[in-house]
Amino acid sequence: MDNKKRKISILGSTGSIGRQSLEVIEKLHDRFEIVALTAGSNTELLREQAERFKPKYICSNSSPESLKGSHNAKILQGNEGLEEICSNRENDIILVAVSGKIGLKPTLKAIENGIDIALANKETLVMAGDIVMKKAKEANVNIIPVDSEHCAIHQCIKDISQVEKLIITASGGPFLNKTVEEMKSATVSQALAHPRWNMGQKITIDSATLMNKGLEIIEAHHLFNMPYEKTDVVIHPQSIVHSAIEYVDGSVIAQLGLPSMHIPIQYAICYPQRFEGIKSKSFSFSEIARLDFEKPDFDKFPALNLAYNAGKTGGSATVCLNAANEEAVFAFLKDEIKLYDIYEITEKMMEKHTPVKSPSIDEIFEIDNEIRLLTRENIKQRNFIK
Repeated sequence: MDNKKRKISILGSTGSIGRQSLEVIEKLHDRFEIVALTAGSNTELLREQAERFKPKYICSNSSPESLKGSHNAKILQGNEGLEEICSNRENDIILVAVSGKIGLKPTLKAIENGIDIALANKETLVMAGDIVMKKAKEANVNIIPVDSEHCAIHQCIKDISQVEKLIITASGGPFLNKTVEEMKSATVSQALAHPRWNMGQKITIDSATLMNKGLEIIEAHHLFNMPYEKTDVVIHPQSIVHSAIEYVDGSVIAQLGLPSMHIPIQYAICYPQRFEGIKSKSFSFSEIARLDFEKPDFDKFPALNLAYNAGKTGGSATVCLNAANEEAVFAFLKDEIKLYDIYEITEKMMEKHTPVKSPSIDEIFEIDNEIRLLTRENIKQRNFIK
């Protein structure tokens, strides 16, 4: 990155990652020009962002009339609008911060047009990691992870061929020191009370069950082409060591920092350069004082085994894992099921699913829809209780 401003579009600018990315860009305002901002239904915030950051394009799922007059920006709509933004080669990089499967096709469109990606959407790699990474390699497109764990690994790796093992850290969430019985009776508010990170509801529940870490294992496999047998998870309650790698000679390199998403967001959108940012000069070893690590309890948090098994099975198994878990999380957030039912439901759906070895993008979406419908029906009928 030179004196020329880097042109960026943010898919999902009204979400948690999107809002924080705009804070990073505002701090580095002389280095970025925003091409497009997009939202789902939060048009009020999108209008405010458009007035403040003056993008050329804005896009939402709401009617175009709701966005008229937003700083003279061209108004786009829905998935077609997202793909139009990702086809605009004016972009130097696109931050994919939408949640859910909606991020997959725009990401592929950006790759097709040779645009680098800062990826904060789990489903893109969990659902279609083989396809996405193959196309990115063919197009010579950089995919820079925004998740703090994958961003940490990205910063540590110099030569992937010399890496023996990936070590992904997990805070343990709100139930680290709770019993299984306490988890089974946990309320939605208790599950949403994450001790370290401020995130959206779905990812916060996934962090409480450690499914989030399971999905990150699958993502790491695709991002770094690392076998599942060489990817470990370690519980680290302070969330200071964001992840580490072990080289073949036994050296372990870790990336540390305060638990703030501003840092990995800035790294991803500025890569390969670094600049003083919002959280710069704020880390102190003496103030942190203590770092604890322990093995995860696979019996207490069975999501980890579910994710490892889905990843090793490959194909559409990870599509099933993701879809079933997400529908179960939505049901829990609506108080329709208990927290531990999320595991039971996801496991049942995976047992019923016959994996497709190398599904196409269209097949992936068909399977995803099928699993979601079946999961909702099983939840409605309570057909998951052992």
